[in-house]
Amino acid sequence: MSNQQAHHHYEQALAALDDGNASIIDKVEMLMEIAMGLQMRPKTPEQLIDAISLYERALELCPKEEILLSARIRARKATALQMVPSEEVGYLLQARDELETSLSVLSMHGGLNEEIAEAQINLGLIHQSLAQAGRAKITDAIVLYQQALRVFTKESYPAEYAILHNNLATAFLSMPMSDERGKMREALAVQSFEAALEVISLEESPSEYAMLQNNLGNALQYVSSSHGVENNLRALDAYEEALKVRTEQTTPVPYATTIANKANCLRNLPDDLKEPTKGNQQRLVQARLLYRDAQRILAAYGENVRAQMLGEALADVERELSDNRSHRGQDKFGNSPI
Repeated sequence: MSNQQAHHHYEQALAALDDGNASIIDKVEMLMEIAMGLQMRPKTPEQLIDAISLYERALELCPKEEILLSARIRARKATALQMVPSEEVGYLLQARDELETSLSVLSMHGGLNEEIAEAQINLGLIHQSLAQAGRAKITDAIVLYQQALRVFTKESYPAEYAILHNNLATAFLSMPMSDERGKMREALAVQSFEAALEVISLEESPSEYAMLQNNLGNALQYVSSSHGVENNLRALDAYEEALKVRTEQTTPVPYATTIANKANCLRNLPDDLKEPTKGNQQRLVQARLLYRDAQRILAAYGENVRAQMLGEALADVERELSDNRSHRGQDKFGNSPI
């Protein structure tokens, strides 16, 4: 939707308020529908602000006895607030408040199970974002995702099921891993990525499939386990699956991300799995080639910070090769999820 079209729809919505033939409910629903259209594929933050304004007008008009309709408007308004780009957390805090109010009403007054679960997903995402800013607990997001999974089951709602398990996995991995429970959370993250992949196929959803395989590879690399080599081999398989979709020609930056993650993994594997003490010189040579390609692509697409980090990783590999050192324990920079 162009900016001109978006502004026209906004003006159309306001003009509809003067239509004497339309009922109050009709006007409220029209405002809500146009607001949802504005936020569907916004080209500017102003379109989201306009959508929020229309939701607010709808809430002002909504009769007090229409408590479910009001709750649904609040839930939609929250999704628009959630989308507004900002370095501050103000919009997210407003979105949280709107969703908490909406969820309370929907739960107490007969809201549909699916809309309650959808609100739980969105509220979980908000808590996850706020947790990164130190304004919420990541465990609250995890609880909300687990509640939504009671409705969005693998059999009935495979797409939502996959999204929830991806969200759960990233939430588990964002928690500190310094205590014993950290090992369990790492294992749960792996299980969640694998659960999502049970319903996301290469043929039907290639982009999502590649993203999940990339993230599964990352989780497998760093899960605390006595089966480190086995996990790294599984991670390599996951990256190879992702690379069935991600190519330099079609998705250059995700491709560079995955081959860099694969290079990290290669650095942690011996050349001869039966005789690991012989070192990993061949794996390091493979990693060097992948780092070089990934750095070149990221630099070409303006990802300068990440390209610089890969340059440092590449320098480390060069030193390892020249010193003919044995297998490293864990790479310096970690992996990138996309």
